[in-house]
Amino acid sequence: MFCEEHAGEYNRGWDYFEGLTKEEAELREANERRDFSGYKESAHYGWAGSGDGSRSRDEMHALDILGLESDSTFDDAKKAWRKIAKETHPDVNPGNADAAKAFQAGQAAYDVLRVAEERREWKG
Repeated sequence: MFCEEHAGEYNRGWDYFEGLTKEEAELREANERRDFSGYKESAHYGWAGSGDGSRSRDEMHALDILGLESDSTFDDAKKAWRKIAKETHPDVNPGNADAAKAFQAGQAAYDVLRVAEERREWKG
């Protein structure tokens, strides 16, 4: 057995698709994603999830930061982020460290929710 560091070192140069053409590699990846997509869909059953499986723990935390409920839409998140940004933007509150932290937290929360929304749209 390898420790994590040595396993990483061992696998660093390994290419799963080595020796395949670009088309063969794309076909293999597509087949594996199709065959094992159920595992990804069931990921919400893991420990410390959001409860109903529709959102990750990070998304739930982001919603809390924005002051939203768990069933809020992405449009609600946009509106909440804009409100926080207008109130806490460093240009509006120069030299206010607390406002800067609140702005950064709001930006990070919005980014988490934006990426999750894009992922949901991509899955379609």
